Amino acid sequence: MIDKSENIPTNVSGKNYRPNVAAIVLSAKYPQKCELFIASRTDVENAWQFPQGGIDDGETAKEALFRELEEEIGTNDIKIIAEYPQWVSYDFPPAIAEKMKPYDGQIQKYYLVKLNDGAKIDIYTHHTPEFSEYKFVPTKNIYDYITFFKRTVYKQVLKYFKNEGYI
Repeated sequence: MIDKSENIPTNVSGKNYRPNVAAIVLSAKYPQKCELFIASRTDVENAWQFPQGGIDDGETAKEALFRELEEEIGTNDIKIIAEYPQWVSYDFPPAIAEKMKPYDGQIQKYYLVKLNDGAKIDIYTHHTPEFSEYKFVPTKNIYDYITFFKRTVYKQVLKYFKNEGYI
């Protein structure tokens, strides 16, 4: 089972959510330059997002964070800057919900992380890549790319990190 000490609320308002972690990855140039890593999914056309992934049985959210970064972007050579203080959820749009049964959406723990100097990103390091391309963009331009159904959560989390003085 997932590490129950974290009290992940997987059933919210009668919906079944998949436990997940997400990373807002700052470039190694932070804090001098505030750019965020985004990547385009291989399985959903024109869907840009932050790296994220499910929490495996027995894992803590932080363990899943490091594993998912290694799997998705080829490095976990990062420093955790901050953690969003609560779990946030979103529902899958109908086309994705059909593929993700029995889950109605995801409940996520967000981390703000910075790539360490010298960290090398390689989105092709593992199995079938989840991303076809990536880029670093200024915070103000993030919504030019992010897929529609994740925007509300991204706005909430980014606003928090901005108000706390991190970005």
